[in-house]
Amino acid sequence: MSDAELIELARRGDRAAFGDLVERYQHVVFRAALAALRSREDAEEVAQEAMISAFQKLDSFRGDASFKTWLLTITWNRAMDRRRRVGEWFRRFVTPDREDAFDPASGQPSHETALIAEESRREVRKMLATLPAKYREALLLSASGDHTFEEIGRLLRIPTGTAKWRAMEGRRILKKKLVSRGIGRGAAAPAEWRIEN
Repeated sequence: MSDAELIELARRGDRAAFGDLVERYQHVVFRAALAALRSREDAEEVAQEAMISAFQKLDSFRGDASFKTWLLTITWNRAMDRRRRVGEWFRRFVTPDREDAFDPASGQPSHETALIAEESRREVRKMLATLPAKYREALLLSASGDHTFEEIGRLLRIPTGTAKWRAMEGRRILKKKLVSRGIGRGAAAPAEWRIEN
């Protein structure tokens, strides 16, 4: 069933239809919130708030943009509100995730390799935190792989070409910073942050 059909059913009070929309977009909503907040807990809360808000505002959806873009805009705005209220963006950004901790029983690389990779991740986060916000936000959203540049432009309220340029410029600046610190080309660079030429 198309988004338009589900929206029409949801407007008539069919909660299951809205549930289908939630299921369809919950991943990208969470990833957008996580890109803004860098805290899984906060991202989960914002994603839930955004879905509730979208349900409450469904009658105001005019279809000028896709439902996905409209929903992501609500999510991004809520995440920005949360970020401003909390005021701890940089502290959170440089706190390493612990999900990827070394587990010898799982056949992961040696403890030394895991420590080097963790140190690299910390360095990448620190360098990323030093990027101007306009580059960092575009880069994080594009790196998630969940958004087109048109959607990123709408989320950040900038033209599509500007969104693309900011992501590329952010990547270029970050690559330069990482290479100057010996990260970004070698095996020590975390795979998710390795910068391509």
